[in-house]
Amino acid sequence: MLGRPLSRGGTTWGGVGGRVGRPAARLRTCSFLRKDPPLAAVTAAAQELLRLAQAHPTGPPTLDPVNDLQLKDVSVVEGGLRARKLEELIRGAQCVHSPRFPAQYLKLQERRQLQKEIERLRFLLSDQSLLLLPEYHQRVEVLRTLGYVDEAGTVKLAGRVACAMSSHELLLTELMFDNALSALRPEEIAALLSGLVCQSPGDTGEQLPSTLKQGVERVRAVAKRIGEVQVACGLNQTVEEFVGELNFGLVGVVYEWARGMPFSELAGLSGTPEGLVVRCIQRLAEMCRSLRGAARLVGEPVLGAKMETAATLLRRDIVFAASLYTQ
Repeated sequence: MLGRPLSRGGTTWGGVGGRVGRPAARLRTCSFLRKDPPLAAVTAAAQELLRLAQAHPTGPPTLDPVNDLQLKDVSVVEGGLRARKLEELIRGAQCVHSPRFPAQYLKLQERRQLQKEIERLRFLLSDQSLLLLPEYHQRVEVLRTLGYVDEAGTVKLAGRVACAMSSHELLLTELMFDNALSALRPEEIAALLSGLVCQSPGDTGEQLPSTLKQGVERVRAVAKRIGEVQVACGLNQTVEEFVGELNFGLVGVVYEWARGMPFSELAGLSGTPEGLVVRCIQRLAEMCRSLRGAARLVGEPVLGAKMETAATLLRRDIVFAASLYTQ
């Protein structure tokens, strides 16, 4: 609106000889005014437009955003001041008076558009255009903070251990390096790790042994520490959301299964469908085997033997049958 002639209802400022030069005659051409005389308000408006056109043959003055439009916003006021300065600068420039100025201005405009297109294409070809690149840098910073890679990006021992995990790499590696699993029995380790693969949220229950209750709290504490590091490095996931991904609803079920309870008796321990229980135990066995390989990588033969025993305790009976329909 600033610095541009106004156009209202198709009426433009063209001087006395323009479209507003004979408002009364123009009004007579309207279909609803051919028989009836124009209203007094219409006539007054037309006369006012004619007066303004005669008073400003080169166009109306620019509206002031503060005084005329009553716009008090700081950005609008600053924009109006910049517009006035640019208008004064343009009026004082010699190039605008050149007869070749319109053609040269079009060439400059085309050049600016080509430059913008070049910048856009360069951005698409660069790494900055990758959608997940910021998150990638944030996750690398998480690995650097936790000691999985050094400042040069070289993978350290903790990073190699994390690569051996099948899932939940950071949490399992931190549990291993914190010796949170070494003092537990194989069936207890399997029960605690079920919280990482269980797809059925639920309460752990009050009937769990104290060792398992303490283990659940320790796993949550380690997950909370990792979540805090991720938040500090800029990831959008909150600490509560990260810890909330752990579901310890089948800890008691897996614990009893690893101790030898028949599958037919597990249904009374939890309201979880049998299919989800089977899926949890199968995924848990694979996780135990990946932990066994990671323990051997860091030179923990005792923990590796426990993970082998835990996987053996889980892989039995109908849960790991070749076909559930033929056994």
